[in-house]
Amino acid sequence: MSRRHYTNTSVQEPPLDYSFRSIHVIQDLVSEEPRPGLRPLRHSKTGKSLTQSLWLNNNVLNDLNHFNQVVSQLLVYPQNLAWIDLSFNDLTSIDPVLTTFFNLSVIYLHGNSIQRLGEVNKLAVLPRLRSLTLHGNPMEEQKGYRWSSSWAAQRR
Repeated sequence: MSRRHYTNTSVQEPPLDYSFRSIHVIQDLVSEEPRPGLRPLRHSKTGKSLTQSLWLNNNVLNDLNHFNQVVSQLLVYPQNLAWIDLSFNDLTSIDPVLTTFFNLSVIYLHGNSIQRLGEVNKLAVLPRLRSLTLHGNPMEEQKGYRWSSSWAAQRR
């Protein structure tokens, strides 16, 4: 996906919610049933979701291998992914695959195992990123964490 493929992400569909499913690997999303929400999910004729939000929180993911392929199988417009919740997993780093989704505006990564503060710099290429959570990661103990993690607020 290139920077040219910005798409209007103003349509609000309910999230594709795979939270609390004990998911270990991203590929399991294809065979797993998402949680039902208050509003029904809309799907295309091919069965893919029309949402722009993907919730994977409270699972046991330790990497995002095959993330692009799986998101392309789940979403009609994967390039429109605007919100991803990866909180409370076992991620030890910020996978560069997230930087390929240029419409991401919300990324929740709190409650993981991210050690290095420098991992956050990878996300600087996301032009629409407005909300990033990192609390509850070991990086929180590093000197300068509060100052460094406030970079998203400075981008507004």
